[in-house]
Amino acid sequence: MDKTEEYLFEFKGYNFERTLVKMHIVGSADDFEIRDDDVFIVTYPKSGTIWTQQILSLIYFEGHRNRTEDIKTMDRAPFFEYNIHNLDFIKMPSPRLFASHLPYYLVPKGLKNKKAKILYIYRNPKDVLVSFFHFSNWVARLKPSDTFENFMEMFLDGQVVGSRWFDHVRGWYEHRHDFNIQFMSYEDMKKDLRSAVLKICGFLEKELSEEVVDSVVKQASFQNMKTNPQANYHDILKYEIGTRSDKGHFLRKGTIQNNKCFQYVSPRNSDIWNLEKLSA
Repeated sequence: MDKTEEYLFEFKGYNFERTLVKMHIVGSADDFEIRDDDVFIVTYPKSGTIWTQQILSLIYFEGHRNRTEDIKTMDRAPFFEYNIHNLDFIKMPSPRLFASHLPYYLVPKGLKNKKAKILYIYRNPKDVLVSFFHFSNWVARLKPSDTFENFMEMFLDGQVVGSRWFDHVRGWYEHRHDFNIQFMSYEDMKKDLRSAVLKICGFLEKELSEEVVDSVVKQASFQNMKTNPQANYHDILKYEIGTRSDKGHFLRKGTIQNNKCFQYVSPRNSDIWNLEKLSA
């Protein structure tokens, strides 16, 4: 018996995690009032979301950089559709930061006024798949898979949170002219984080001193984030959402070209692995 529906909730062709999604937010997203200085981080799952949440939190909030304010990154830049801690978005002071996995057609229509900004982070789908496989087997509210091959079939069929990777990325890319949006690749950010931070600051029109940029880059490094409970979701997942094992970690490797799982697998649909298709 297929138990996918126990874990997923489908709305307008897009799959959410069933128990955490706030449908009163998603269903009324068109009426959500967008402010001119709002910033949305949009990603497909496992594409660097928490990393970018941390980077923006460090850019915008001095109290986050010097750790004088005990506010978790998840609450600095809460997930719009999941809102784990039930924050009052209306009462949040400006500038508001949000994270989202929503496809282009489900985000608040106010984002199309081209004043609020969207930072879209995309990642090599092979690395997304490997990370997603391990994550789904660790987090109790996601459907586990006995084998990588089985999970890959689910991923290719879109039977995972976020639906099909290609549809998500291609959809946002094709509708990029409808939004004030900056695309950035996870791989470029990994190769040169400082340049990525400067590019993000340019898009956000944030001028930071060299010293502050250095601080952002240092604190947004993988190792620093992995050991800083304020900056990652590990404790939230373990103690609030639930995991299947104490051995896993939210920030597992964060590497690129992590494709050892593919050595015995021939993908049945090669298009989804071809990033060049996005610009075709």
